[in-house]
Amino acid sequence: MRELEIAKSELQKKGYLDLPVDVRLDLFAEIERLKKEKNAIVLAHYYQEPDIQDVADYIGDSLGLSQQAAKTDADIIVFAGVHFMAETAKILSPQKKVLLPDLKAGCSLADSAPPELFRKFKEKHPDHLVISYINCSAGIKALSDIICTSSNAEKIIESVPKDQPIIFAPDRNLGGYLAKKTGREMLLWNGACMVHEIFSLEKITKLKIRHPKAKVIAHPECEAAILDIADYIGSTTALLNFSKKDDAKEYIVVTETGILHQMQKENPSKTFIPAPPNNACACNDCPHMKLNTLEKLYLCMEFEQPEITMNEQLRIAAKKPIERMLEISAQYGL
Repeated sequence: MRELEIAKSELQKKGYLDLPVDVRLDLFAEIERLKKEKNAIVLAHYYQEPDIQDVADYIGDSLGLSQQAAKTDADIIVFAGVHFMAETAKILSPQKKVLLPDLKAGCSLADSAPPELFRKFKEKHPDHLVISYINCSAGIKALSDIICTSSNAEKIIESVPKDQPIIFAPDRNLGGYLAKKTGREMLLWNGACMVHEIFSLEKITKLKIRHPKAKVIAHPECEAAILDIADYIGSTTALLNFSKKDDAKEYIVVTETGILHQMQKENPSKTFIPAPPNNACACNDCPHMKLNTLEKLYLCMEFEQPEITMNEQLRIAAKKPIERMLEISAQYGL
């Protein structure tokens, strides 16, 4: 008990319950037991480590996971992802307990848009409508008019009258890609995802030479030069679906490497090559996503900490632009 009290007292500083886990424990079995005992559901993002994906009840991208969270009758949602995703689950499911294995599992893209600075930016452009990518904090959501995802963003933008000026936040790469696709001029917040910003065009070009039949599939958070050489651009879920339907046998995958686990499971006869970043690494991992481990997942379920809590006024304000997105998406049958 003393160990547990110390771990709880250090939770905010460390981000997780720093407790020893018996190496003899079958963590897969223990997590299944805790799911049943506590009526809990485990949601895992595609970028989580394979063990966490394999123990999850539902695997998906940020919006799909939160929608699943809202639909479930579970009392506890364990979100194996990053902080803004767990926040989104809490926004949509306030009556449920939402747990995140490691509070320090943040997001470089979400962090690139501090709400206080964004509020001042927004105040300078009062005639602009704010469309924000779902990969942002609750504070940014609350300052937005409509939220979008990488899969529905194009339709969201097209739903806005052509004479209505738009601020797009927080991802400048996704915003630039969408401006080109829709023909809309948008004021872009200068944010980016560290994972998608450091892919090396030179190294990918060399990979294409070595694998001439491989298709390059990329996430729209990548820089424009990378997207220009891609055979297919889409959200994480769209990339997975494309790899299942397409008839190529090899793919160079330009997004976080966690998705390769699902791609390989769905397509055992195909080859998936992670696109290299512009450093000494062979592949590109999100350091925030990878903070979650099977041990931390087990501990957070066992002791129901760390928990995501939220000011109710903020939650209601952040929920409105998400609901607006869902309304528009429904109109387009998305």
